[in-house]
Amino acid sequence: MAWESLKQRRFRTSLTTLGVVIGITAIIALASLGEGFRVTIREQMEQGFELNVLTVMSGGLLTGVGSYFTDDDVRNISKIEGVAVAAPLLQKSAVKLYNNETHKNSTALVMLGVNFAEFWLIYPERLLFENGSLPTSIANNTLIIGYNVEHPKETETFAYTNQNVTVEIALSRTRFENYTFNLAGTIGKSGAAGFINFDDTIFVPLEAARQIFDTDRADMIFVKLSDPSYSDSVTTQIKELFPAQEVRVLVPSAFMEQVESVLNMVEIFLTSIASIALLVAGLGIMNIMTVSVMERTREIGILKAIGAKSRTVLTMFLTEAALIGIMGGLIGVPLGYAMANVLSHLMYRYSAGFTPSRSIITGSRSHPLAAVTPILTPQLAIGAIAFALVVSVIFGWYPARKAAKLNPVEALRYE
Repeated sequence: MAWESLKQRRFRTSLTTLGVVIGITAIIALASLGEGFRVTIREQMEQGFELNVLTVMSGGLLTGVGSYFTDDDVRNISKIEGVAVAAPLLQKSAVKLYNNETHKNSTALVMLGVNFAEFWLIYPERLLFENGSLPTSIANNTLIIGYNVEHPKETETFAYTNQNVTVEIALSRTRFENYTFNLAGTIGKSGAAGFINFDDTIFVPLEAARQIFDTDRADMIFVKLSDPSYSDSVTTQIKELFPAQEVRVLVPSAFMEQVESVLNMVEIFLTSIASIALLVAGLGIMNIMTVSVMERTREIGILKAIGAKSRTVLTMFLTEAALIGIMGGLIGVPLGYAMANVLSHLMYRYSAGFTPSRSIITGSRSHPLAAVTPILTPQLAIGAIAFALVVSVIFGWYPARKAAKLNPVEALRYE
């Protein structure tokens, strides 16, 4: 009877259902796009931050002023439970690299002094060689360069394996020294790990860097964990090793949790705004059904006169409201997902226009936003339809209750 009643008022039913469709479409579009955006951000962050690698830094957010950590500090950290490898690092920015044959140079490079064997254990999947290989016997004049250093332009090659190159280092504002190194290999595109972009980096042995800068210390310590679950405990114990000094530990997993928390809040906020459209549709359902009760007063009187109980009339009108909610939900879910895909395409297409030219973290060239694939989970689809059903029944309760309370004698006399 409820279905037949809706069919008799097709145009009115269609307009009422359209309000529910718009609300569910908005909810699904924003929720699925938000979920896809969150997953995309997480994947990109996992590419830039290995979850099982901690970075121990002195002083501020990046490196401290001057070298800080000693070999004893590295050994103490390596003894902490959950630590697989602890590797010291000495960093120098704005060095120049010259090819002795053609005198080409690259500027604004970063030189890292590392223990090759230990550092490559920390990033085995990122630091893959394009040419050459990791030397088995490390000499102090060995050099490894990143992809952008080897290829200043895509069609250009800077140097070849076993070729000698010159590194110009500024030891002070007025003092520059040149050092000759033998190129052991070139790593392929590896991107940024934390705050260091390996593509714009040259690697030299730690001992060679210490001799150049006349120090026996290191700027940072990279710590690889046997499992990311050790992040909090290892971080706490590292800070306990330096009670009198300011030491910062970059914990990728904690950073990702904070970012995900913010993204979840934004997703909830957008979905809540979209839900307002469904509430407005609920008011439309209440209005239309109230009018319907007035129009069908004699019909209700006849039903009661032939024995229909109040709860039967109540159930019939609530069923009409529920059918409107279910139809709106079933239509709105696929429409919302389609709209999310359209919005995703537009975002990806025009992202280059508002993407910064250089990364604020690594200084390397930024790329447009990655394509975001909206994610529509069964739980989200079922939840949206259930929400539409609940809202429709709630707003349909008052007119349905009003119909159920009608006096059959007065209803039959109503014109």
